[in-house]
Amino acid sequence: MRFEDLNWMDIESYLKEDNRLMLIIGACEQHGYLSLSTDIKIPLALADAASQKTGVLIAPPVNFGCSPYFQSYPGTISIRINTLLNLLEDIVFSVYQSGFRKILVLNGHGGNAAARTFLYEMANKFPDLEFGWYEWWKSPAVEGISRKYDLKPAHANWLEAFSFTVVSELPQKQKAEIEESAIVHHEKLRRLYDDGSFGGLFSAPQQIMDEIFNACLEEVIELLEFNTTL
Repeated sequence: MRFEDLNWMDIESYLKEDNRLMLIIGACEQHGYLSLSTDIKIPLALADAASQKTGVLIAPPVNFGCSPYFQSYPGTISIRINTLLNLLEDIVFSVYQSGFRKILVLNGHGGNAAARTFLYEMANKFPDLEFGWYEWWKSPAVEGISRKYDLKPAHANWLEAFSFTVVSELPQKQKAEIEESAIVHHEKLRRLYDDGSFGGLFSAPQQIMDEIFNACLEEVIELLEFNTTL
C-alpha cells in the first residue's frame, strides 16, 4: 500500500495496528539504455511486492539523489548531499510525528551512502525510533547468484536490467569492463564510460533476474520484522 492510494484517515487507522513504514530513496541519473529512474524503480518494486505480503505502508519515494559524477549525461538530476540529508530529516520528523516508529529505508543508489550514517544521528535524536537499511545490489544473495552464473554486476549492465527498467533495445554484445575511475570532472567521466554502462553484459536471462528479485524480496520481508538483538 502506498500513501498515494490512501487518505489521512486510512493512515491513522493503520497506525493503530502497525507503526512500520518503508521509505525509498534513489536517484534520477543515467543508466545507459535503462530508465533514468532505475534507482527508484527497483527498490519501489521490491517495496510494492513486500507490502502485498506484509501490509506495511510505503511512503512517497525520494526521486532525486546525489549523482554529481553523471552531470554530463542529459536527464541526470543531482542534488547536493546536504540537500538529501535535510530532506530526510524533514521526512523522518514528519512521519515520526504521525506515529511511525520503525522505518525501513530501501536505498537504490550508491551515491546516497551518506544517508545511512545520518540515520544514526536521527536514531540518537529519537531513541524510540528504529531504522533498517537495505541496498539490494549489495545483498549476499545477489552476490551469490552473480557468482553462480559467472556474471559480473556493474552499474547499468545486466544487473539492473529488469523488465520494468528496460526502456530501449539493449546491445547484444558485451562491453569491456571499466573500473570506477578516480574522482574527476564529470565531462572526463563521460568520456570514460561513453554510453554510461560500466561494462559486462547488458542483459541476463529472465530466470536469473527473477531469482535475484525474489531473493531480495525475501530479505526485505525479513528486515521488516525488525528483529534486532541489542
